[in-house]
Amino acid sequence: MAKNIQAIRGMHDVLPQHSPLWQHLEQSVAGVLASYGYREIRMPILEQTELFKRSIGEVTDIVEKEMYTFEDRNGDSLTLRPEGTAGCVRAAMENGLLHNQTQRLWYQGPMFRHERPQKGRYRQFHQIGVETFGMAGPDIDAEVILITSRIWRALGLDGLELQLNTLGTAEERATYRDELVNYLQAHHDLLDDDSRRRLAGNPLRILDSKNPAMREMLDAAPTMSAHMGDVSRAHLDFICETLTRAGVPFVLNPRLVRGLDYYSRTVFEWVTDRLGAQGTVCAGGRYDGLVEQLGGKPVPAVGFAMGLERLVAVLEEIDPDAGAVSADLYLVLMGTAAEREGLVLGEALRNALPGREIVCHCGGGGMKAQFKRADRSGARYALVLGDAEIEAGTIVLKPLRSDEEQFVLARDAVVATVVERLSA
Repeated sequence: MAKNIQAIRGMHDVLPQHSPLWQHLEQSVAGVLASYGYREIRMPILEQTELFKRSIGEVTDIVEKEMYTFEDRNGDSLTLRPEGTAGCVRAAMENGLLHNQTQRLWYQGPMFRHERPQKGRYRQFHQIGVETFGMAGPDIDAEVILITSRIWRALGLDGLELQLNTLGTAEERATYRDELVNYLQAHHDLLDDDSRRRLAGNPLRILDSKNPAMREMLDAAPTMSAHMGDVSRAHLDFICETLTRAGVPFVLNPRLVRGLDYYSRTVFEWVTDRLGAQGTVCAGGRYDGLVEQLGGKPVPAVGFAMGLERLVAVLEEIDPDAGAVSADLYLVLMGTAAEREGLVLGEALRNALPGREIVCHCGGGGMKAQFKRADRSGARYALVLGDAEIEAGTIVLKPLRSDEEQFVLARDAVVATVVERLSA
């Protein structure tokens, strides 16, 4: 007997009982973004591999170890997108969205990284991302952070901590990088294998190491703040003052560097202690050099991405019933004539009650089995139609969530009565 085919490790199905919470999350975020004037863009899942090598950086775990890369029939190297920013920049450049323009864009969809699966970290995961282009000042940095704060309020999320840092300009970061490399080389014996490998190509990422044996040494490492010029300092001060005046608390974290090479100046993360080691639910920052890095003219840019699996997990922990939906009405239909009449009646009810969930029982079955399904649907009322009701021109309306007695309605009064009941 052939073995059943199962899902690929680290790639999960979202089952019907869970999808309402996903929809609630997606719709809430989309509503907040629309209120700020952001427009959705949709990009392909597959891109040329070179796009990610040039944007993310070749000396990163993502490019070196985690990308799903293959050659197609034409011999072209293609990659399932590991993140959304590079593809959004490519799409904006290719379609003429950047020249002498400002853009506020957002997208959603699956990303792919071949990582070791664990809670909050999967090989296929979903993100909602925001990217803005053409605005160089700190005002847009502050806006995207304020957006994330409003999203948490819209979702009823609390207990998230905003961590904020600056990576300075490319020139400031280069000076800091030299000092940091000298410090790390002086403590070479304390570095683990990953950190020694990064020392030449991406030393700032060493600051983000989770190795507890290196924590004390890294805590004593030089910080970026000593190398910031007046413009970078004013940029950060504007953001901090705006967040403070808007009532959004934050923590300055000089060790926050982010995992991608294209960030400059502002970087931020929202973290929680509800998910163990994988505590970041949203992260982003400024990446003014990326468009030029991909072949375009310099364009200032800032954005963020949030992990939907992690946010769903937090929402479920806070409220296991968050986003849950129930049917409003369930039609119990006994017999062929009742099934035909019930389907037509269901259409009339949906016309009168747009947006309401009205379920017609299909597939036959006895009265007891149908009422079990009606109860499981969460419906407030059942409409019962059988041969006797068809002959009498009536239908039975039965409350399912109260002790109220059922009663008989004339068929021509059904729609008006149901509308009145469900609107009460």
